[in-house]
Amino acid sequence: MIYTVTLNPCLDYIVSVPDFRAGRVNRAKFDRIIPGGKGINVSYVLNILHEENLALGFVAGFTGDEIRRIMDRDGVNNNFVELKSGYSRIDVQMILGLESSINGVGPKITQEDLDQLIEQLQVLQDGDTLVLSGTTPRGARDTVYADLLATIADKDIDIVVDAKGPLLLNTLKYRPFLIKPNRQEIIDIFYAKPDSIEDIIKYAKNLQSMGARNVLVSLSSEGAILITEDGEVYRHSAMQGEVRNTVGCGDSMIAGFLSGYAKNQDMIEAFQYSLAAASANAFQDGRGSYEDIQKLLRILQNEISDWH
Repeated sequence: MIYTVTLNPCLDYIVSVPDFRAGRVNRAKFDRIIPGGKGINVSYVLNILHEENLALGFVAGFTGDEIRRIMDRDGVNNNFVELKSGYSRIDVQMILGLESSINGVGPKITQEDLDQLIEQLQVLQDGDTLVLSGTTPRGARDTVYADLLATIADKDIDIVVDAKGPLLLNTLKYRPFLIKPNRQEIIDIFYAKPDSIEDIIKYAKNLQSMGARNVLVSLSSEGAILITEDGEVYRHSAMQGEVRNTVGCGDSMIAGFLSGYAKNQDMIEAFQYSLAAASANAFQDGRGSYEDIQKLLRILQNEISDWH
């Protein structure tokens, strides 16, 4: 069973304004509202890939009600802790042309709220997977992910972390199965700009020396790199296609990796699934379908390559 945790969910208002100009009335070409937050995105793609999962985290107010309503409608299992005050944030994502975002603030959480989530995590069993992904709400410290892991440290579970800076670094002592930094997050962690793929691999291995078992680095238009705990390094360039939406690509990559790895515990297969899921997301206005992912996966599997 895979559990995802989104501490600061949102409603994503995704709007296309190709000719946006400041200081005037702009009209959208299309828009839609979907539940968002990195863990929720992972859950949606896991659902697309037919992987059983449960989305956890915090929701509040009328926007929190709408997040749950849409997820229930879409068949995405969830069991959020409902906060007593505030409302879940609304994020504006402008796509097509130059993509821009305005992220809302969101509610404030208390220790009592965290204790309810901690109680939910106690149902995890050996062999389960826990995905901790995204930013934290007001009231949470940068140790919050590590604090959650401390309460289930006696369980033999696979931990996946997709977070920035100290929020990620504080979890490494728990030897997460997978972390997924991008180039900018590596720069922010090591205060150094990787000038080459070799530099990125070096910094990824540094993260392994700090506790991460496997490191999946997303590189946007340059593809991705996987460094495994047994020392293998796999790299693939970005797949060919018209990029229409980059929102949630990294989350799709994580979901694809977990689904692929669940098949045969094979790292190459997991890497291929991660690339296919991320690319399917990028080539659609929203999350890619199962058929989209499978089509791209077949292209990857048919390549003449040793994947190194």
